[in-house]
Order: sequence, then C-alpha cells, then structure tokens
Amino acid sequence: MSGYSCSQAVLGAFCDELGLSLADALKLASPFGGGIGGMREMCGACTAMFMIAGIKFGYSTTGLEEKKEHYALIKSLADKFIQKNGTMNCRQLLARHAVVASSEPSERTPEYYKKRPCLRYVLDAVDIVEEMLEKAK
Repeated sequence: MSGYSCSQAVLGAFCDELGLSLADALKLASPFGGGIGGMREMCGACTAMFMIAGIKFGYSTTGLEEKKEHYALIKSLADKFIQKNGTMNCRQLLARHAVVASSEPSERTPEYYKKRPCLRYVLDAVDIVEEMLEKAK
C-alpha cells in the first residue's frame, strides 16, 4: 500500500530473510510488476514468489536432478496460487474484478487500492512463501 508493485511488495517483505537490502530487492523485482513490465502476463506476486524460491533453494549446477527438484518446488508454489486464485495471469486476475488492464502505471491513491485486487494476490503469495520457508526449517 506504499506504491510499490506487487512483485516489489512480495520480494521486499522477505529481503532480510534472503540477505538482500531492501533497495536491491526492490530493484530486482521492479521489472515484474504489472504482469512483467505492465504487459499483464505473469502476476508479479508470483514472479517474486519464484525469485524467493530460487534465492533460497535454487540450483547453480547443470545437474538434471537439481533442476528436476527445483522445478517441482516451483510447480507446487504455482499450484497453490492457482488453487486460491484460478490463474497466475495478471490480465485474467484483473479482468475478474472488472479492472481494465493498462500498461501505463497508475498513481497509487486510496481509490486505486480500493478497486485493485492486487493486495489479495500479494498476501496469498506471501502466505505461500511463508509456508515454504516454514516447511524447510
């Protein structure tokens, strides 16, 4: 509710846990708001959720087993988001709430937040990430 994008809000919420400064987390997530650069494709809250999984549990080898395990984790996160919301597509999520998708960023005002469902998706992504991190402990 401070004017950051959905992706920035999710990644920023976990910056301490990830060992990132808030500024670096916000910059890293900045391309993914508005469904990737305002194109209304993949929900930015989901892209941040996947970035967090990559930073915490990603692989840096060329081994197929590591990739297979990581992809299974990513699919499980995606499945949880889809179970809650029906899709990960920003355009579809907004259309469901009669919000006209536009690639032009809008001023973040109280009226903007009243008509946007994005806070709900941010909270869902945060809950899923928290569950993933708790399960890993």
